Amino acid sequence: MDPELLKMKKVIDELERMRGRHTELVSYYIPAGSDFNKASDLISQEQALTRNVKNKTVRKNVLYALERVSQELKLIPRLPENGIAFFCGNVSQEEGKADIKIWTIVPPDPIQVKLYWCGQTFKTDPLKELVREKDNYLIVCLDKSQSTVALVSGKNITIKENLDSLVPGKTRAGGQSSVRFSRVRENLLMSHLQHTAAATVTVAKDYSLKGIIISGPGPIKEKFLNEGYLPNDLQKQVLGVVDTSYTDIQGIRETLERGRELIEEAEITREIDLLKDFFVRLSRAKGEVVYGEDDVSGAIEAGKADIVLMSEDFSEMGKIEELCEQAGTRLELISMATPEGAQFKSIGGVGAILRY
Repeated sequence: MDPELLKMKKVIDELERMRGRHTELVSYYIPAGSDFNKASDLISQEQALTRNVKNKTVRKNVLYALERVSQELKLIPRLPENGIAFFCGNVSQEEGKADIKIWTIVPPDPIQVKLYWCGQTFKTDPLKELVREKDNYLIVCLDKSQSTVALVSGKNITIKENLDSLVPGKTRAGGQSSVRFSRVRENLLMSHLQHTAAATVTVAKDYSLKGIIISGPGPIKEKFLNEGYLPNDLQKQVLGVVDTSYTDIQGIRETLERGRELIEEAEITREIDLLKDFFVRLSRAKGEVVYGEDDVSGAIEAGKADIVLMSEDFSEMGKIEELCEQAGTRLELISMATPEGAQFKSIGGVGAILRY
């Protein structure tokens, strides 16, 4: 395992050993790409709410933990590229004695969820997802004008390279002979494919891949694959070729949809299939699914829920997890990496497929 991931795994193990005597351990995840200026606003809001807590000891310890997080935020000039997570609270096991500790973690991969949690344990699931061994696939989506190299890791899609080419259209500039223009155009196309191959090699060397998919509109993808642009070791990892209409993130998503048979085992493919099944059942309006916190909680408690789906940043995550654990119900966390995941979030972020 990568040394950085191994180091973070040890921190996660340490966090999971911590126990609060009361509901006073704070976990705060700020995802990559967030408005860092608003991070302190949430802490201020939680401080205001905490002042209404009746238990004097709990109120004091949580407020102290929130103040420690607030002070840490002030020391950070800008949000790290991959986001940041704070864990802070009273870990003393002696009643009446405070031992406030704080952990600040900048992960090696982007944090995908925004989450604030206060409980008797730290909320480590989003971090564990980052260090869990995942199936990694590389998608190279290209045409003569552009190429995109994306990593599909678990449920996440990350654009690693996006290259624009200098290949002109087929109409030649005035004064150029057709032979000369064709030669210039072919050389520029060759250069574009070489740069795409180099970018693919650079990305691939950092990951253990289960396979590579080549995609894009038109015949350029076949030229890229069949004319030796990729080194032999990567060529052997190509699972297949997929036709798409685009070469940007939309093209990457098209690749996942149209090339699903090539990566049936990938987590993101399974997640898309599960969500499509949920929405098909929902559209039939036959009472096969429920959504919304109250209806889902009721279905779990009544033993009617077969599979519970929950967005990774659902506000009452702990409550639903606890209900599922008590009932022995399968729980699936849903990412925001796909349009289906975003659609699910838009209807509340929690739903269940029923047994009957």
